[in-house]
Amino acid sequence: MAHGLESIDWDAPWLEPWRTVGQSAALHVERGPTVADALNAALVAPVQFVPQSALPTGTTYEQFIFDTGCVPTRDGLHDFFNGLCWMLFPQTKRKLNQLQAAQIAQTGIQPVRGPARDALTVFDENAAFFVGPDAVWEALVRKDWEALFGPLRPAWSEVQLVLFGHALLEKLVYPRKPVTAHVFRARVATNSIADLDGWIAKDLSADKLATKPFAHLPVLGVPGWWPGNTEASFYADASVFRAPKAPA
Repeated sequence: MAHGLESIDWDAPWLEPWRTVGQSAALHVERGPTVADALNAALVAPVQFVPQSALPTGTTYEQFIFDTGCVPTRDGLHDFFNGLCWMLFPQTKRKLNQLQAAQIAQTGIQPVRGPARDALTVFDENAAFFVGPDAVWEALVRKDWEALFGPLRPAWSEVQLVLFGHALLEKLVYPRKPVTAHVFRARVATNSIADLDGWIAKDLSADKLATKPFAHLPVLGVPGWWPGNTEASFYADASVFRAPKAPA
């Protein structure tokens, strides 16, 4: 299989929600001349995937998608996972693109992104969605690793954590302990990905994301996601499981 997709371990626990659509799309990539062509053949998405060369010089990527409904796509893992995101979370991806285009219309293209555009990019590239008990979420926000993975460890059975960011998914093709997600809390009544997608799309706003409503989670620390984390010493690495910042 070309383009690095042969390195994806579809049995990895964090890929469970992505497995069916991902394996199907990967087979199309194996047969197709480009990732864009393979995604178009494999996925039912609200956009079309086109070669990166279709993006005109001087036009921003986000604006081009908003104007044309076409996603410039390179051959490789990064844009492959982006295509899967359009399939699994079509409402969220569409809302993100609308918010990105609105920010561009409001502020233009600046040398430094403003807080809203910056947060939109972080969300798109590196977000994970958390649905679960208050106690687990609050410990995660506090970076209380001892409680989160000690006394609260059994409560992780009640947590649904779904990775969304395509850069995050790409990084985890080669898992490393420091890989960290920006976790966004959702409140949905079911474990349905479609319901999660709808809730996130309705909840998203540039103003909310500008407040950086994220918790930080080294994803290999999730119970059941990595063999080594059954030992308490796994979480003793302060370079990964960092202490919270002292109040200013």
